[in-house]
Order: sequence, then structure tokens, then C-alpha cells
Amino acid sequence: MTPLALLMHTEIEQISPKSNLREAARQMRDKGVGSLVVSEGDEKIGIVSDVDFVRKAMAEGLNPDTTPIETIMSQPIITIDIDQTAQEANDCMAENGIRHLVVIDGKKVVGILSIRDLVLYYKNRI
Repeated sequence: MTPLALLMHTEIEQISPKSNLREAARQMRDKGVGSLVVSEGDEKIGIVSDVDFVRKAMAEGLNPDTTPIETIMSQPIITIDIDQTAQEANDCMAENGIRHLVVIDGKKVVGILSIRDLVLYYKNRI
């Protein structure tokens, strides 16, 4: 049973809900991540992923320079407790049809886990 603390990324990329789609896409590209946590001050209000860009922004023809990220972000944020296992994280992602989980310790956001992290974990177990 591998704790999520060993699999998750602790550097959480964040963006303002008022930032536009182009800014978010560039940030994701430059940081090499597939999601951004949408934050207003200290409050985490949503998450935006590469899938949101395809299914919500591109498919609807939204203007990347004028559309705020809050338009396509997913909410509420689906979280998992840091003490849960990789299998529980995998099950949660499958049940919710998501590729990114925000990891919490109590009420504090401490990391993010992607489906890619789980794939690498399971690959190395075989």
C-alpha cells in the first residue's frame, strides 16, 4: 500500500479564475502540467485540465483571449486524503471520470496526483 505522498506532486500550479484561456494554456505548456488549480486568494475554487480545454473551450469555439478560465473550470474540486492508497486514488478517478486529484491533509491542499503518476506507479510494480 503506497501512500499518496510518494506519488503526488507537491508543486501545485495555480491560476486566477479571471485569467484567460490563452494564459492558462501557456502556463500549462511552460510548466509541463495537465491541470491548474483555480484559486481566489487562498481558496481553491476549481480545477482546469487539458480535457476541459478540448471539450469545453475548443469544442464550443470560445475565444482564448477573452474567455476567463472560470468559464471552463470543473468544480467542485474532487479531493483525496493523503493517507489513502494508490488503489483508492485510481478508483476515485475511475468513478468520477477524472484524470487529476487534489490531495489534501485535513483541509489543506498538499499536492496533486495525475493519472500519469498512477500509470508510472503501476508500471514499476510489475
